[in-house]
Amino acid sequence: MSTRSPVLRMRVQGAYACFSRPELKTERVSYAVPTPSAIRGIYEAVLWKPAICWHATRIYVRKPIRFVALKRNEVNRVAATPSGKTISNGGPAPQFFADEDRAQRNTVALCDVDYVFEAFFTMMPSAGESDNVYKFIDMFSRRLEKGQCFTTPYLGCREFAADFSPAPADDYMTSIDDCRDLGLMLWDISFAPSGNRAHFFAAKMEKGVVDIPERPGKGVELT
Repeated sequence: MSTRSPVLRMRVQGAYACFSRPELKTERVSYAVPTPSAIRGIYEAVLWKPAICWHATRIYVRKPIRFVALKRNEVNRVAATPSGKTISNGGPAPQFFADEDRAQRNTVALCDVDYVFEAFFTMMPSAGESDNVYKFIDMFSRRLEKGQCFTTPYLGCREFAADFSPAPADDYMTSIDDCRDLGLMLWDISFAPSGNRAHFFAAKMEKGVVDIPERPGKGVELT
């Protein structure tokens, strides 16, 4: 029995997108195209099951790459989770007021984006006896056609919501006439008790198409 699906396509559009470069932490600056992990997150927003794992393989950039500078209100820290003792005893929870911890930061984002993504999924060891590739292909296709999602998909930042739809069957390969070297790009981050590790790959766009390797390049430890 097959444990890998064929390529499944999706069209994604949005007014703004920001796929943050990890080397620029304080001020957000977007990559020129979506990262593989961001694409996986969009597919998981449409169909997430513990029995499958998504893998992005290709990006078709359908509109010219344009950057725009924005100012966004952020906070310097996140609200603390009450301790187990506080929850069990009903004590006072830590207070957090965003107005008192607000910071205005610049963001260099993408504007007016339009992509077609290609991805496939593989079956995980947690798959049940009744789970199979064709079952999840059918589920994904139905949900995509109806515009259903588990969570609202977004383009890098949660406030940049994404519109998703089936890729047009006749011209899904339509892309811009743009060739450029995109340099090292974040592939994904692996999390482990011994330390998190970021993986990168050498990205290149040929006539608006970016091919994503199934395996990343050398990992870099995150401190």
